[in-house]
Amino acid sequence: MRLILSAVAVCAIALPALAQPASVTVPLKGAKGEDMGAVTLTEAPKGVLVKVEAKGLTPGWHGLHFHEKGDCGTPDFKSAGGHVHGAGTVVHGLLKDGANEAGDLPNLWVGADGVGKAEVFSPWTSMKGAGGRQALQDKDGSAVVIHAKADDHMSQPIGGAGDRVACGVIKGGDHAGHAGH
Repeated sequence: MRLILSAVAVCAIALPALAQPASVTVPLKGAKGEDMGAVTLTEAPKGVLVKVEAKGLTPGWHGLHFHEKGDCGTPDFKSAGGHVHGAGTVVHGLLKDGANEAGDLPNLWVGADGVGKAEVFSPWTSMKGAGGRQALQDKDGSAVVIHAKADDHMSQPIGGAGDRVACGVIKGGDHAGHAGH
């Protein structure tokens, strides 16, 4: 009887750990390959929770977007392509009528110490494309990009956010889901 009760107790303790949502931690790199923090993406029932912990940035507001390719190989990060689109929406801007690319995210605030932290939610994406949302871990992956300036959430095509200053690869295809947090 003690053996059965012990087994039940172990299962009760282990069960919450098994129910944890899938998450992936993506390192952020600067133009010279320097460590600029990390972004943790956690699958939620209706989107993706995005936790940003960035460093080495200029103080102020910075545009934050999902880009279409999991490639941060060039120093200007243009290899990441344009913003992630979903369901045919190619109009940028959280404040623009009829818009919302799947890559649209709120701005990131960076303090005087160069550190930016935020937790935001993306209802237009999913790690694997659940619920018809845009998959971040599709065959070529995608990227999290931080821009030099704030996104005005209206101007086309990127809200006036300027240069790409930090980039993190969200692996896709056969590599998807292997990094954990």
